[in-house]
Amino acid sequence: MAGWTVRPDGGRPEGRGCGHLDLPDGPPAATNGVCRECALRGWTWVGLRLCLTCGHLGCCDSSPGAHATGHHEASGHPVARSAEPGERWAWCYADEVYLDPR
Repeated sequence: MAGWTVRPDGGRPEGRGCGHLDLPDGPPAATNGVCRECALRGWTWVGLRLCLTCGHLGCCDSSPGAHATGHHEASGHPVARSAEPGERWAWCYADEVYLDPR
């Protein structure tokens, strides 16, 4: 993938920009469709997000653990994309905008 672009409204009414648009699609997922943190606790998750910096696969904020956000907070890695089949978008935690592939 050649990078990302901010969604037309940026996911925000004021249409913010993003300083992380040149990140690649990210490394392959470290696990096979599993949030390891949830699996270790016996929890289920709603959706998975893949960190574009290191490949950490964590659950979304609608899941009990919100491990993708926790990973961002601990690591500072700015962008995670949806790891759900058929979904092609990402979220920039640093700039708080939705991104679409170029």
